[in-house]
Parts: sequence; C-alpha cells; structure tokens
Amino acid sequence: MPLKRAVIVPGNGAGNIEHCNWYGWAKQRINQIPDVSCTLKNMPDPVTARESIWLPFMEKQLKCDEETVIIGHSSGAAAAMRYAETHRVFAVVLVGAYTSDLGDENERESGYFSRPWEWEKMRTNVKYIIQFGSTDDPFLPWEEQQEVADGLKTDLQKYSDRGHFQNTAFPELIDVIKRLKTNS
Repeated sequence: MPLKRAVIVPGNGAGNIEHCNWYGWAKQRINQIPDVSCTLKNMPDPVTARESIWLPFMEKQLKCDEETVIIGHSSGAAAAMRYAETHRVFAVVLVGAYTSDLGDENERESGYFSRPWEWEKMRTNVKYIIQFGSTDDPFLPWEEQQEVADGLKTDLQKYSDRGHFQNTAFPELIDVIKRLKTNS
C-alpha cells in the first residue's frame, strides 16, 4: 500500500501541539508533499500519556494504518513502538525514542514500560523504521536510544547537537517523509 498519511504523535506535556516544538512546522511542510496529508491533534491525557488512552486514540481518531507513517517524538515514540507491536503501519519515524521509565513516576504510570519490547513484532508490522537520536539529549541516555536502534534495526540518524529535538524546525524529517513517499 502506498504512503498517504503522516501522523505526528507528540511528546507528553506538549500543550497545544500546533505551536510546540517542530510539530506545526512539520505538518505544514508534509502537507505540501503531493498525495500526503498530515494529521496533528492534541492528544487526550497529554501529561501522563497513558498507553491505554493513546493507542486507541491513534487507531480510532488518528486512523494510523498501513498507509500511514507515524512520527513519534519522545513519549510519542514509545506510543508508536507499542502501537507497531499490534498494528501494521507503512512506516514509523522515532524521534528521541527510549526503552525504560527512566526512574520517573509519570513515565512509569504511562504503561509503556511495564513489559519487554517486542522488537520482532514491530519489525514484522512496519515496512520502514527510521530513528533520530542525539547523544546530547538531556532527558534520554544514549544507551537507551541505541537499544531501540539495535532492537528494531532502524535506519539511525545519529546527532551530537540536537538535544531532545525541541527545535522549531526539523528539515531532516521532511527529507525522510519525501524519501518514504518516493519508495511507496
């Protein structure tokens, strides 16, 4: 199936996501790619980002399916990975992905980190997996980002100067979406 839709799943606590980080900027540029539409909606339960709330929202409201690339940032990356364990999607772009609750109570309550990651199921359900990570991320240890790359055998775009990818623009992401569209 061809790529027709991009869905941006933000990090937790993002507030009005149209005006947060690179999300609104990326939506505008993705919508300029022929035959691709981008969905960006404020998520329910935006602070704790519970798996039990976000995954059904991704399926029923955001319509993530085999013609969709899920662009997940931070908690959104964790949600994208858990979603891909049980759903077929065209592609997943992980930005600032990690594997544990980092010793944080809020992260623990989200539910994403209560069981082992099912890397093989994700690889089976997703055609393309691309990951952006930065060694200077102030929130995520590089070891956890590398663990995601190793488990998913991702196309890892490794940086040393992007922190937690909270910039207002993200041109490399747009290049990846254009490349995915060409490959579909």
